Amino acid sequence: MLDSSGYRLNVGIVIANGDGDVLWARRARQSGWQFPQGGIVDGESPEQAMYRELDEEVGLGPDDVDVWGATRGWLRYRLPEKMVRSGKQGTVCIGQKQKWFLLYLKSPDEAVKLHTNAKPEFDEWKWVTYWYPVTQIIDFKRWVYKRMLKELAPPHAERMRRLGAKPR
Repeated sequence: MLDSSGYRLNVGIVIANGDGDVLWARRARQSGWQFPQGGIVDGESPEQAMYRELDEEVGLGPDDVDVWGATRGWLRYRLPEKMVRSGKQGTVCIGQKQKWFLLYLKSPDEAVKLHTNAKPEFDEWKWVTYWYPVTQIIDFKRWVYKRMLKELAPPHAERMRRLGAKPR
């Protein structure tokens, strides 16, 4: 689903564990790593899209996670020119407009399943420190990652404090 400016509506998901680390996943058959994310379908709320993407991309359901926070508004990034694509009826997707969610994984690590459908998004995952993704994400997404992690840092730190963990 595109907005009137050509940005694809999308949700992004940051999943934290009890040590304050976050789930970082490698795109299938590629070298790039990122947080789970995916498009919002017509008629779907951002929260509904987040739970659908959570299931599709990492095999987790609502009972596996707690929602710790979400970005207040939408964050956008523009795609590099070579990645801009045309859609139905000549519509052009120039980038992503994202609502981000911070989740806490209540279930054991083994609950994360990357191969829940015929075309998995990711083929490997690992836990990394909270700020690590900012230095590793592809350039055109870096501003969004920095802004989103900064906005979600207070609820992340507060929840870690309540758990008795010290985020690294």
